Amino acid sequence: MAEPGRGILDTSVVIDHDVIDAEALPDESAITAITLAELAAGPHATDDGIERGHRQDRLQWAAATWDPLPFDADAARAYARVFAATKAAGRSTHPRLADLLIAATAVANGLPLYTRNPADFVGLEGLITVVPV
Repeated sequence: MAEPGRGILDTSVVIDHDVIDAEALPDESAITAITLAELAAGPHATDDGIERGHRQDRLQWAAATWDPLPFDADAARAYARVFAATKAAGRSTHPRLADLLIAATAVANGLPLYTRNPADFVGLEGLITVVPV
């Protein structure tokens, strides 16, 4: 069960962290290793040199701010439930792999997931609390 004031920030929240009202975020936040991987890939996903620099800055800031929660054996087991719930909701699983791995980490740690993209987690309502920000 979720602990009051604690939560996992989805990659979308980390990306927009500087424009989100702090009151909308948990008192104690964490990110997952999957989010750190997405942020690490970000600079390589653009040909715009200025944007690449912004993405590199964001990656370095996130890495210095949080010690990411690992995708461990508990998260791997939780992923089976997340995958099954996604399929049961009639949603595709393959293009959303990173989102589902982040959700599985939230399930494994019993923490709510704060996101800018709540639609990415439709069907998981019985497994995690998704907090739109």
